[in-house]
Amino acid sequence: MKTVIAPCVPAGSFFDLDRKDPVLTRLREEGAELALPFALMERLVKSGTPYAEHARSLRSESVTVAGATFGWFDAVLHGEIADEINLMDYEIVQHTDERRTALTQALDRLSLVHPEGFARVRGFVRGLLWVGLKPGVHTSSLTSSSDPALPYIITFSDKACRHIPPNTVSEQPSPLFLAENLLHEGVHQSISFHVLQRQVFVDGYSSKTSPKIEIKWRAGQGEGRNQYWEIDRAFHATCVYNQLLRFRQSELCRDDLTLTERASFQSAYDEGLPAVRYLMRELELLREHFSPHGVELLADLRHQTDQL
Repeated sequence: MKTVIAPCVPAGSFFDLDRKDPVLTRLREEGAELALPFALMERLVKSGTPYAEHARSLRSESVTVAGATFGWFDAVLHGEIADEINLMDYEIVQHTDERRTALTQALDRLSLVHPEGFARVRGFVRGLLWVGLKPGVHTSSLTSSSDPALPYIITFSDKACRHIPPNTVSEQPSPLFLAENLLHEGVHQSISFHVLQRQVFVDGYSSKTSPKIEIKWRAGQGEGRNQYWEIDRAFHATCVYNQLLRFRQSELCRDDLTLTERASFQSAYDEGLPAVRYLMRELELLREHFSPHGVELLADLRHQTDQL
C-alpha cells in the first residue's frame, strides 16, 4: 500500500501521546491514559472546555487483539464532549457478549487478513465508542464516524455490522462489515493527523469558502452538504475509499465468505469504484487549491486509483 500519508504517528509530533509534555505527562502519571486524546482535543478546539477532565469519568473495557489494546468505552459520555463531536442524540450502548464477539472478530479479521490496514487502525485508534440513538430520538443512525477534533477516538453503531458505505446494506450482520467500518475510521484519523500537521491546501483555503463537488449518488438525501462536498471532504473520501476498495478486493479473493457477505462486498466494490474515479477526476480539476505537497498527494492518489 504505497502512500505518502504516514502509516503511523511520528515520534515527537503533536499527536504522539508518549511525548514529553506537562499535561500529557501528568495524565499518564495519574493513570488517566483514557483522557490523553481529550487533552489534545482541548488544544485543537481552543474553546477553554476541560475535555480531559470530563473524560476522567469514562470507563473502558480493554479489547486486545494481536498485541494491540483498544479501550471500549463503557460510561455516560459527558455532555460537552458529546456536543463537540455531534453525539448529543446518542448514548454509549451496553456491552454484550454479542457485541464483544463481533468487535473481537472484526479486529481479528483485520489483523490476520489485512495486516497493513490493522497497523493503521492500531496506530491511529485508541478508543472505541459503540453508540446507539437515545430513546425518543427518531432519525437515521450513523454507521461510523470520527471527528478531527478528537484524535484517536472512533464512533460506530450496530449499523456498522450491516452497512458498508455508501449504500450497501445487508439483511444479516457480519463482523467483516464491522471490520471495514473500523478501518474506514482509522484511515480517516490518519488523514486528519496528516492534514493538521502538513500543509495540504494552499494558503487561505477554507472549507467555508471551498468550491463544492457534486456528489450525485447522494442526491435526494435531503441535506445540501450531503450532495455537495468541500474539497477537503472529497479528498478525505478519496483517500478512504482507495483503501476500502482494496479491502473489498482482498475479501472477494477469499473462499471463506458467506453468500451474503460476498454479494455485499461485490455490490459495494462495484458502486465504490466509479465513485472514487469520479472524485479523483474532480479533485484533479481543482488542483490549484492544493499546496505543492497536496499535489504530490493527488499524484499518489491517482496512482492508487489507476491500480484498482
